[in-house]
Amino acid sequence: MVVVLAVLGMFGPLSIDTPFPAFTQMGRDLGVGSTALQQVVSVYLLSFAAMSLFHGPLSDAVGRKPVMVGGAVVYALASVGAALSPSLPVLLLCRALQGASAGAGTIVSRTVVRDLYEGPRAQQLMSVIAMVFGVGPAIAPLLGGWLLHLGPWPVIFWFLALFGVLIAAAVVLLLPESHPVERRTPLRVGSVLGNVAAAARDGRFLVLCGANAFSFAAQFLYIAGAPIVVVEILGLGEQDFWQLFVPMVVAMVSGSFVGGRLAERVPGPRLVASAQVVAVTGAVVAVVLAATPGTSAQMPYALVGLVMVSFATGLSLPVYQIALLDAFPRARGTAASVSTFLMLLLNSALAGLVAPLAGVSMLAFTSTSLGLLLLGVALWWLHRWADPDRRAQPATERAAA
Repeated sequence: MVVVLAVLGMFGPLSIDTPFPAFTQMGRDLGVGSTALQQVVSVYLLSFAAMSLFHGPLSDAVGRKPVMVGGAVVYALASVGAALSPSLPVLLLCRALQGASAGAGTIVSRTVVRDLYEGPRAQQLMSVIAMVFGVGPAIAPLLGGWLLHLGPWPVIFWFLALFGVLIAAAVVLLLPESHPVERRTPLRVGSVLGNVAAAARDGRFLVLCGANAFSFAAQFLYIAGAPIVVVEILGLGEQDFWQLFVPMVVAMVSGSFVGGRLAERVPGPRLVASAQVVAVTGAVVAVVLAATPGTSAQMPYALVGLVMVSFATGLSLPVYQIALLDAFPRARGTAASVSTFLMLLLNSALAGLVAPLAGVSMLAFTSTSLGLLLLGVALWWLHRWADPDRRAQPATERAAA
């Protein structure tokens, strides 16, 4: 069961990154350039973001398994459509369906863990899912490159279709229904939209969402723009995406591990402050190396700053997530959905607009990443300054926090 839940968490990163090595082939066969192909990522993320508001409430009303199975089946059908796409518009339509359905597994699988387990056991399973989710971006481009040895680019989407079918079967056969009928709630559109609107009107919550999203965006820019960075800027091949993704993911997983070890001894805000120092230092180092003729757009120099930013992201992201959930203690599902929606909305913009514009050079790319990070840092401290509980504390207690 744990394996199934963990693999469900991979739907998102696997679907984003696996097609990357095939972008050159796809562009040639579909008659479009690299900038247009970035829509393959941004359209997926936009549809994923839009549906992220509804997967949770839907599973509360009809049960967890129907939502996960239905999502996996739609995902498989969309993948078949993508494999058979004769043009970019058809491919983008299928990618939109992939995004709309993939969130069912990614989001609801975490709910299943909380339905069945409490305390340390729930935290352990969440950690496993988070680890698999983090490893996904590193595995996906390698998998995509290997699949290209078996055939042209549609073979990647045929594989994703098979993945969807296997996941649907695994959920049916191996997972229990964790949300029984007597605990289900009526699915009322007005109630769902009312909760979402309440979160959207909370200024401090939105500032915290922005801090979370822009801090992560400094790293995600490299994920979204990987085809541009790896192939066009660094001049590497279609099989070389691992050189970017493996160090980045190892650093992020390491940061998460260190953050977990320090959680009982270091307050969350202090952990975020420490992570911000590491991240800003890394982002500045990346800009300096990109501006230096001997190290600009060269491996391994291109990784030095990125590894520091990724480590800091893994260190601080759990603190951001806890703060977001605590903003609405009686509606944590709504808080999670709204924050996920806003983050994915920003990620879509990064993939479709920012990454192609920043991809003119390594200096422009690293400078953009630094700018996103600084905006996230500023929003975090604005959120902290506006915290009424913190402002009511004595100065000595604030220093400790």
